[in-house]
Amino acid sequence: MLIIDSHLDLSWNALQWDRDLLKSVHSIRQVELPMVGKGRGMGTVALPEMRQGRVFISFATLLARCTGRQAPSIDYGSVAQAHAVAKGQLAYYRALEKDGHVRVIENAAQLAAHVAEWQAWDAANADSQPAQTPPLGFVISMEGADPITNPAELAEWAALGLRLLGPAHYGPNRYAGGTGTELALTDGIGPQLLKEMRRLGMGMDCTHLSDEAFWQAVRLFDGPLLASHQNCRTIAPVQRQFTDAQLKVIIERDGVIGASFDISMVRAGWQYMSQNNLWVNNPVTMSEIVDHIDRVCQLAGNANHSAIGTDLDGGFGREQSPRDLDTIADLQKMVPLLQARGYANADIDKIMHGNWLRFMGQVLN
Repeated sequence: MLIIDSHLDLSWNALQWDRDLLKSVHSIRQVELPMVGKGRGMGTVALPEMRQGRVFISFATLLARCTGRQAPSIDYGSVAQAHAVAKGQLAYYRALEKDGHVRVIENAAQLAAHVAEWQAWDAANADSQPAQTPPLGFVISMEGADPITNPAELAEWAALGLRLLGPAHYGPNRYAGGTGTELALTDGIGPQLLKEMRRLGMGMDCTHLSDEAFWQAVRLFDGPLLASHQNCRTIAPVQRQFTDAQLKVIIERDGVIGASFDISMVRAGWQYMSQNNLWVNNPVTMSEIVDHIDRVCQLAGNANHSAIGTDLDGGFGREQSPRDLDTIADLQKMVPLLQARGYANADIDKIMHGNWLRFMGQVLN
């Protein structure tokens, strides 16, 4: 099964975490064994495992905050720093592309060619797993608009390949309130950014917007909506998740919601700083992620708006991932789990890749 993952922080891991993603997950874990810190020695994502798992397209992020709450390797003291870090992350993707490991997909023709090549490869290797695959496909997304100096600069980022933008991340920024805030869009500059996004044909990633910013943004922005890595507040009742009403807005606008595999977003009451899913007696498994996928499908009345957006490399490792997932290659296990819930093969195809392909038709032109 070909898979599209709508949220991977690949360049952040490569540069800010100093991970050589050309090496296998297991080699990276070995290098990190002497290191201390959350997620060290327990990562789940690298390019070899993406190939093994047939994750043939991912939405690859640029991530550098400037919220006024400095934190090492993610939240910087000035806009200029965040801007430069994000430009460096983009340069990493282009370096991988230059060496033939990936291709950055910027338009519909490139997408069609990439899909055709992988479909042919997948059909020819349905019962085997050769090491050699076509290049992986990256669609460039920015998680939090902090690196964008001002709305007028967005056109420069679009020319460099940016196609998806989430205005906020954790905390406040110059454009919008994010996770953990009750702030709306920033007067003036926030709506200006959305207007420029619409002019350029970008998709707006609603993930991480505060409730206040979400409702204001979806009123002002009439372009394509997605939630790249988002679960259901009805099942995991914390502010980071979306309510049924928020999910319905994205569905009604023909958007797509990618289910996150961060278990703090999967089960109610999970405390990721004090619990370790490798050792608890009642571990979170991938079957609980199907609960969130199914909730979105029930709200929509069909399987046209639910998808995969793992965030598996978002600052954690196996300790905060489903117990039955060792690496991203294990996303293939979602297929029998969906079959066991009664999903038809055509609907499973939509969830695993088809819905994101349809959505990309709205933003890649």
